[in-house]
Amino acid sequence: MVVLYMLYYLITYHIEKGAVMKQFQITYHEEACFRKELQDFKNKCEKDGISKMMFQIYSEILEPDTVNPLCNVIEQVFPGVPYIGCSTSGNLINCQLSEEIIVVATSFEYDSTQFKVFQYDRKKNSIEWITERIVEEARQNPWVKAIEMHSTIPEGSTTQFCDGLKDISPDVQIFGGVSCSDDITSDDSCVFSSAGEYSESSILIVFYGGEDFYVDSIKITGWKPLGRKFTVTKSDGCILQELNGIPAYDVYRKYLSINNDENFFYNTLEFPLFYEHNDTTILRVPVASNADRSITMSSDIEIGSTVRISYGDPKTIVEIISEDSQRIRKFCPDLLHIFSCAARRTFWTSNEPTYELEPFKDIAPAIGFFSHGEFIRTNNCLNQHNVTLVIAAMREGEAAKTPVLDVSKNRKRLSKIPLVSRLATFISATSLELEEMNKELENANRNLRDAAITDGLTKLYNRAETQARIEKSLANIKDSKFSIIMLDIDNFKQVNDTYGHQEGDRVIITLANILRNEQMRSSSNFSAGRWGGEEFMLLLPDTELSAASLIAELIRQCFENTTFPNMRSQTISLGVTQATKEDTQDTLCTRVDTALYRAKKGGKNKVVVL
Repeated sequence: MVVLYMLYYLITYHIEKGAVMKQFQITYHEEACFRKELQDFKNKCEKDGISKMMFQIYSEILEPDTVNPLCNVIEQVFPGVPYIGCSTSGNLINCQLSEEIIVVATSFEYDSTQFKVFQYDRKKNSIEWITERIVEEARQNPWVKAIEMHSTIPEGSTTQFCDGLKDISPDVQIFGGVSCSDDITSDDSCVFSSAGEYSESSILIVFYGGEDFYVDSIKITGWKPLGRKFTVTKSDGCILQELNGIPAYDVYRKYLSINNDENFFYNTLEFPLFYEHNDTTILRVPVASNADRSITMSSDIEIGSTVRISYGDPKTIVEIISEDSQRIRKFCPDLLHIFSCAARRTFWTSNEPTYELEPFKDIAPAIGFFSHGEFIRTNNCLNQHNVTLVIAAMREGEAAKTPVLDVSKNRKRLSKIPLVSRLATFISATSLELEEMNKELENANRNLRDAAITDGLTKLYNRAETQARIEKSLANIKDSKFSIIMLDIDNFKQVNDTYGHQEGDRVIITLANILRNEQMRSSSNFSAGRWGGEEFMLLLPDTELSAASLIAELIRQCFENTTFPNMRSQTISLGVTQATKEDTQDTLCTRVDTALYRAKKGGKNKVVVL
């Protein structure tokens, strides 16, 4: 195969600096022609005193028979000079699409600037081992200020890899992309470098840094959340199984009429999932829908995460990019590295695929590629993104005083908010309002249900609910034993007559609080209810008579030791019994009532078991 390219020569200067990073693109026709072009370039480098450089190769061609000869020529003409490369879904040079293969040389002018290339094979080493090596290399090289990553498409989630780099100094910028192919639904991809070889299962790592090296990186999405929120109720790593208790695919079918077929991936590109993770916004495009109506994602989504479907409006995206590009312009970079999701290229069907990159064209020379996924570190956490634009800006030396572009004209031109953007905002706002109304309605219904089964004064169960729970326990007594406790406040009429009903209510509420605390200490099935007046009934599931008797004694002692500000201490009498298979509610309650009566007649402030 013979691939033809035009000669492209890029040099960027800042007037106030005597030396800057330079970027060159070398012509590639075929092996013999490329060797000659590369030798001519080497001669020019020697003449101009350029010695410190690195090559980057981006290729839409994945065949090793094409890639390997190209790498061999670089190694022969420039022995010892590092190079990195990967397959892409489209190559970017100066924010425009280039041909099937681009070869770019970046020269570094400052003596203090350093860089290193590493390549790790995921099939030969575990992710844990790889991340440990990267972290250790970063620790041993304190000059490192940036880490660029090129990875082949992983078989599973990238979450473990991203989490494994958390111990790298927070001052180090991390960014990069997942290599791809011209078919974005394919898992085919490759990387290659001077530190390894052609590989379909490796990760490339480039360290940049030095005293006079500066870097900044940003991510841009532009997509807006659309409609209601969903909670991830079931997932297994990168397999998203359920949202709000229903199969994840059903959400796309119900709200967007997307079928579960071979076109699912393409049809969901405009509608990725939008959610917050590691204190940053992340977009996730479903990789595939499965027969069980689950969805395969490119990275883990944890159970409990809140997600929303999102939508990209072209004019809004361009406006956001125009605004965010000002941060890069102020940085005054020598060059830019661009990693743009292949889904974004597909999204711009009515425009040039690099339409959204216009704001970066006059900032600095740029190289990059359309990727399968994008990496960037934000808030000290590395995440893999989808449908995202990542820009890394690099510079040697102090920033030149470059004027910042006034984007007010762009704001005026785009000040009319597109209809679809307004609709998205409207739908989101109304969805949030409905969610709030539903929460309020749920709370109101919960309060009504609680009011129907609880006693107004003590907030314990009322007599009807307590009776219902005893009846239910009797129906299941073959499977579970239970006991009940009936208790009564001693001499309660004297309390009301002596201190008044307000103080009497205070005594009742105090006892109720003790029973409520005992309920929390025991089990979630413990039921404490107000039987009537100053009488209470306790239902103790899975509790035999001896244990119930002990609980009754603890309650008696606790109440006896309780002090009241305006009166002497009070006491209670308690009856305890265990239910049998022959019991009805009447026989059971009669027996516990008899036990309580004997406690009263026997001197009060005691427990009687019957």
